[in-house]
Amino acid sequence: MIRAVLFDLDGTLWENPVRWDDLRRELGLPPDGLPIYWHIAQLPEGERKRAEARLREKEAEGVRFGRLKPGALELLEFLRARGVRCVLVTNNSRESAKEVLQAHSLSFDLIWTREDGAMKPSPEAFLGPLRTLGIPPEEAAVVGDSHLDLQAGHAAGISTIILVKPAAWMRNFFPPDANFIEVEDLAQVKHTLFQLVRSSGS
Repeated sequence: MIRAVLFDLDGTLWENPVRWDDLRRELGLPPDGLPIYWHIAQLPEGERKRAEARLREKEAEGVRFGRLKPGALELLEFLRARGVRCVLVTNNSRESAKEVLQAHSLSFDLIWTREDGAMKPSPEAFLGPLRTLGIPPEEAAVVGDSHLDLQAGHAAGISTIILVKPAAWMRNFFPPDANFIEVEDLAQVKHTLFQLVRSSGS
């Protein structure tokens, strides 16, 4: 039974034009598949503050020049009409996530950002909000676009993980034993979830 869907933001619901690999090079961070902010948090205070300010500048740029992916509103409305809880889990700042949501009337039952606790790929990025809602991981699904979503969902014990067009380089970081469904767009996500929700009797 699917009672909650955990959504990623950038690359999943939101088309962000920022080239994060360029920022990694600018900040001297390795291309190791870990979140940019994870590395920034390990830096000495002065360097960390400068790097974090630069990250926030790029996040603001993503809000300003990004766009909602086709089918995002329809997908959320479809799930809400069936009583499925919708959760946003992003490694972005709460400020940038809220600006996107407010500008496009996106509504979630719960928003989990890097200020709220663990970041993906930690399983706690998903388990934390699920505990808040009182929903076990086996009754949840993940919709994302990256290895971070797959790693966190797999480690959290979430059996239904849907990835929307993950980039080729991300496959190097896919857990070899993780099961997931790969789709082309949010219309296919809706179709996949329709089958799952219907089969669960929701």
